[in-house]
Amino acid sequence: MLDYPIVDTHVHLWDPSHLRYSWLDDIPLLNQRYLLDEYRKACGEVHVEQMVFVQCECDAGQHVQEAEWVSGLAREDGRIRGIVANAQLERGAPVDEDLETLARIPLVKGIRRLLQPESVEFCLQPDFIEGVRLLPSHGLSFDICIFHPQLANAIEFVRQCPEVSFILDHIGKPDIRNQVFDPWKDEMKTLAEMPNVCCKVSGLVTEADMERWTSEDLKPYIDHVIECFGIDRVMYGGDWPVAFQATDYPRWVETLSWATSGLSDAERRMLFRDNAIAFYRL
Repeated sequence: MLDYPIVDTHVHLWDPSHLRYSWLDDIPLLNQRYLLDEYRKACGEVHVEQMVFVQCECDAGQHVQEAEWVSGLAREDGRIRGIVANAQLERGAPVDEDLETLARIPLVKGIRRLLQPESVEFCLQPDFIEGVRLLPSHGLSFDICIFHPQLANAIEFVRQCPEVSFILDHIGKPDIRNQVFDPWKDEMKTLAEMPNVCCKVSGLVTEADMERWTSEDLKPYIDHVIECFGIDRVMYGGDWPVAFQATDYPRWVETLSWATSGLSDAERRMLFRDNAIAFYRL
């Protein structure tokens, strides 16, 4: 286990009795309350000093309420230092008022409009790109959450938004279960050539065989991401409780620690702590 506190850039919290999450209906393990007490217990001996909450895809119209609710939770647990909220950026220019409302919540650092359930063409819609281009004027970044077949168009989307700070969630969700690397491998190199993009090393276990994955299954993907982005543009994410479908929290930390054991102590601190503080302005 690491001997210093870490920053978790990807924490989900939800209470289905408070807000509605239709996507949880078919996942009994997740369709229950996952709040700060559960997170503390899940972390075990891992010392998480700061965390970033990432929107949980509550039903339409509840996104501002979700951000305000989590801001209230932060008063209970000061480790919540950032919120990545949801906004319907495909509305284009009219979404600016919504972004202004969210930006007035001090903990809101970025926006995630979930792309993974959408078509591969969705991110290239002119109105969506117009909405994303509004983010810098509100001091907000954008979390890209896609499956690997969407990566090629995501690269073109990022090219059209050079002023936006991006972070790729879950290393682009490659097909780890089947140990597929192409074309993900080359596309990640291309994406990493754009200096306004960082990458979260998160969510790998749920793209692997959730019941039988090994550390060796994940390591080539971790190695490639660090090689592409460099140690100053990667950061740790726990993806709790979604990752709980495939691992307990300490095992994921131990796996990433093992996979990066060849890095210096200073480099691993960048991965597990320092880069997150800088990117999300914690």
